[in-house]
This record gives sequence, structure tokens and C-alpha cells, in this order.
Amino acid sequence: MSPTTAPSLRSRTSGILLHPSSLPGPAGIGDLGAASIRFAESLASARQSWWQMLPVGPTGFGNSPYSALSSFAGNPLLVSLERLADEGWLSGADLAGPAWRLDRVPFAEVDAFKTERLRRAFATFERGATREQRERFDAFRASTSWLADWSLYRALKDANGGSVWTEWEPGVRSRKPAALAAARDTLANEIRYHEFVQHAFARQWDALHARCRELGLGLIGDVPFYVPHDSAEVWANQDMFDLGRRGRPMRVAGVPPDDYAKDGQLWGFPLYNWERMRERDYSWWLSRFRTTLGRFDAVRIDHFIGFHRAWAVPARLKNALKGRWIMGCGGDVFERLKRESGSLQLIAEDLGVVTPEVEQLRDGFDLPGIRVLQFGFGWDPAQTHLPHSFPKRSLAATGTHDNDTSLGWYRSIDNDGMRDWVHRYLQADGRDIAWTMIKAVLHSPADTAITPVQDLLSLGSEARMNRPGVATGNWGWRMAAGALTPDILNRLRGLTEESGRAR
Repeated sequence: MSPTTAPSLRSRTSGILLHPSSLPGPAGIGDLGAASIRFAESLASARQSWWQMLPVGPTGFGNSPYSALSSFAGNPLLVSLERLADEGWLSGADLAGPAWRLDRVPFAEVDAFKTERLRRAFATFERGATREQRERFDAFRASTSWLADWSLYRALKDANGGSVWTEWEPGVRSRKPAALAAARDTLANEIRYHEFVQHAFARQWDALHARCRELGLGLIGDVPFYVPHDSAEVWANQDMFDLGRRGRPMRVAGVPPDDYAKDGQLWGFPLYNWERMRERDYSWWLSRFRTTLGRFDAVRIDHFIGFHRAWAVPARLKNALKGRWIMGCGGDVFERLKRESGSLQLIAEDLGVVTPEVEQLRDGFDLPGIRVLQFGFGWDPAQTHLPHSFPKRSLAATGTHDNDTSLGWYRSIDNDGMRDWVHRYLQADGRDIAWTMIKAVLHSPADTAITPVQDLLSLGSEARMNRPGVATGNWGWRMAAGALTPDILNRLRGLTEESGRAR
């Protein structure tokens, strides 16, 4: 593999899951600066092939990457202030801040701090940018198809006190040309500010991606199947979603009742108008995949099942009991994407109730599914999530961002029979459970093996990234500076080499 060639999902490889916001670094949150470069270099030293991330869009409700205000824009909180200072848009004094928490991201404080500095950087750019710098900015604005909708949406949202777009002035809400033109004129400076932030994100992302390519390290991104109602894409493409006259959802997505939720789950995301999308040859989905694949070398599709069918619930209801199944677009989007790109570096997140039709859709495009070792010791009569059953064409992991850490999961087992089964299957006594599970996944038949960084560090539930069904307190875990010691990296390298996955 040459240094500038990304790895393949068809090779025997391994990697680490860590969202950039969880990195140590200045300003209270990880970013695309020096800490990201150091982390990539650490992975390369351990002969890893992949760095997997969560969605990198601007987060909305609950700071969730899976509830982003845009499916295309980058998260301003990931922009490195140090990199902006290196370019001359900030001073050293601008970087000074409070004594940030080291273990959690204080999102509200970080947002206020970084927004103020980003605005200072923009003001400095407007005053002092060279002709070449302005031309580069203008070229980015002209070549980025989603930027106009995002920057106008963000400026309007700020001007309306953060309210959802259905509460905006009717002309803007329904995107009347005259109202949009007036808004662009009134908010011209705010729009340009948000374009500047996206330009900074893109430049920093490209620098990180280029360094990863030099290291032979690929980036795995994430495309959530659904998008929030309060997002730039729903506002800008209202006819492609199941919305009423005033823009409010008619039906929303969820899942039916099961053993874990007697009333089902009501997610609240608007459903797609597949008929209208088909008329437009799925241009919105294709643009979304192009943008994400332009940033990443492979992409995980969250809730892949949604392409086959969705549980549709009338928006007025308070639970998901009275929903019904509606069909998705099937493989139409992937047919077009494959014709366009020739190959599909995509991963189908096929967790949940996987029907034969979903398996056929996944296998018809030869997409790897996902296997999670923690699930193998739960209700899994077919043992599909135990390493001896992992298909070669799959991505296997000890856990995901929605799971507890491996140590936290093990400590939570309150059944002696279950604990004994874990010990017998893994041929271990549990004293080094995280690394025991890492070894089991690395030695499995799966083409791709991924380990959350929390498991490398043998951390407990305090380091969990997300607790599904809990609205607050998620996504904020941060890794301590220096946590990835040479001993840990050497141990990972050894297991990677002995399992035949070395980069």
C-alpha cells in the first residue's frame, strides 16, 4: 500500500473509534488541530488502518452528532483556534481561556468561547486578507453547492433567537424568492461569517485528511439515515420530506413496541417523500454521499434498515404504538451511486431487527454489515455477534458509541451464569476484560476490526459516549492528554501484527 492510498474495506485491517471532540486539547474540546494529527500518528505507529469518527456536522439538540443542523456543513466547534492563529486571524491572547474540564466537554461554555473567537478571526480576515486569500475563499463559496442554504439557514436561525424554522416569518419559512432575497441582503455579513467558518473547517479538514493519507491511515465517517426536522436540509428541500402546509411533519420515524420499549420508540425525525426524490433521481442523497465520501475514505450508514422500510407514526401521537411500516427506496440510491463511483466503500449498520429483505439489500451491493461482541452475550440465539460467526465481509467491534465501554458492560453483568459464559467463551477470568475482548475481535474472521479508544484505555462506564434514550449528558467524554501511552500502543501493535491486520 502506497502512503497516499487509502485502505480498503476488503482487506484485513483494524482501526480505532474516537470522535475528534473527545481528543485532549485547548478550548475545552478536541478539534482538527495538533491533537488530531498526533492521534493519527499514534494510530499509524500501532500499524492501524482506520480512524473511525461519528458524524462531523454542527450539532443540534442534546449536542448529538446524530441530530445535526446540517448533513453537509462541518461543526464549527471542531475548528482549531490554534490553526487560525497560525494563519494570522487570531492572536496568542485570543487563545487564552478558563481552566477547562479535562474529562468532559462543557458544550455551552465551549460554544460561547469559540464563537467569540471565530467572529474575531472573521473580522481580522475581512480587514486584512490578501488578494490570494480572498480569491481562495471566493472559490470555496462558488464551488460548494450546499453552502448558500446552510449559511442563510444559520443566519436566519440566529436572527430568530434559535427558534425552529417553522416559526420564522411565513415568506422565509416557505422560501418565497422575494423573502429569501431580502433576508440575504439584510443578513449579508452574518451569511459571510458562516461561510468563513465553513471555509476554515474545510481547510483544516483537508490538512488532517492529507496527513492521514501520508500515514496510510483511512478515515471512516458516518451518515445518519434520518435528518432532524430543524435542519438546513429539511428547510431547503421541504417537498422531499413528508411535511404539511406549514412545514410541520405529517408523520415521524420510530420503531414499534418490543421487549425493551412497550410503547415503541418515537424518534421524531421527518420521513422522506421517496416519490419526489425518485422524480429528482435521488439528487439530494447522491449529493450527501458525495460530500461525505469527499471527506472520508469509507462511510458507515447509520440505520441502514431505513432504506428498506420505516415505522411511520402520525406526528400528533405521543408514542409509537399506532405506527405502520412504509417502504423505503430499496437499492435505487446505491445503484446510482455505484454507477457514478464504480465501487462502494460503504458499511451497512444492520443492527436491530434485520429481515431477509434487509440482508438481500445489503448483500446485493456487497456491503459489510456490523457485528458487536457485547451483543453476542445477550439475546442472540443464532450467535451472530460472537467471533466464530462473524462473516469475513463485515466490520466487527467490541462495542459502538451507543454501547457501554467493555469494562463498564462487564461490571454491569449481574447474572453469574452470564459471567461464566463470558469467561468460558473468551477463555479468560475477566481481570483484563477489555483487552481480552479486543483480542477476540482482532482474531475474528471479519475483514475490518474496530476498537473504541475507551477499551484501549480499559475505562469504565464513566467514559461512555452515549446512553440511548437519555436526552442529556451524552457525547461529552474526553480522553486525557497522554492517555495513549507507548505501552498501550505497542500492545495494540503486537495484537494487530499477530492477527494479520498490520497496516
